Amino acid sequence: MTEQEQLAAVQKYGSAIQYLKNPSEAVQLAAVQKYGLAIKYLKNPSEAVQLAAVQQNRSAIQFIKNPSEAVQLAAVQQHGWAIEYIENPSEAVQLAAVQNYGRAIRYIKNPSEAVQLAAVQQDGLAIRYIKNPSETVQLVAVQRDGRAIYYIKNPSDTVRTWAALFQ
Repeated sequence: MTEQEQLAAVQKYGSAIQYLKNPSEAVQLAAVQKYGLAIKYLKNPSEAVQLAAVQQNRSAIQFIKNPSEAVQLAAVQQHGWAIEYIENPSEAVQLAAVQNYGRAIRYIKNPSEAVQLAAVQQDGLAIRYIKNPSETVQLVAVQRDGRAIYYIKNPSDTVRTWAALFQ
């Protein structure tokens, strides 16, 4: 099968790449641009192919072994919950994820206070997924959404007062 025939096949059905032997990078790129999840059929895709895959479908990140930080960022910028599939994300990736979708913090182990603050600034109710938030994080959460008070164990008087103002 010529490269042109392969290109025609994957441009029509991205998943057709699974039946091709040693597809060129151009064919791989065309396949993931049509169907991002086609990356699961590729062995050692280039970073350009990985980026195209996650830009087409944020869920493609789960099929990429050891994605670069650029690929991780592209995935979480599509939707923050994509961080669920990333092992040991950097703080920059964590921040991008929670800035896109605050509740993505549930997939982050031991988030820093900066990541916690970014999460509750994006969505005050994200506090439900934060263990032992600082008073600062609590205040930002209730200022963003007064209902956040229901997810805070033992809020201080200051936090309770602010929550009452924002309900």
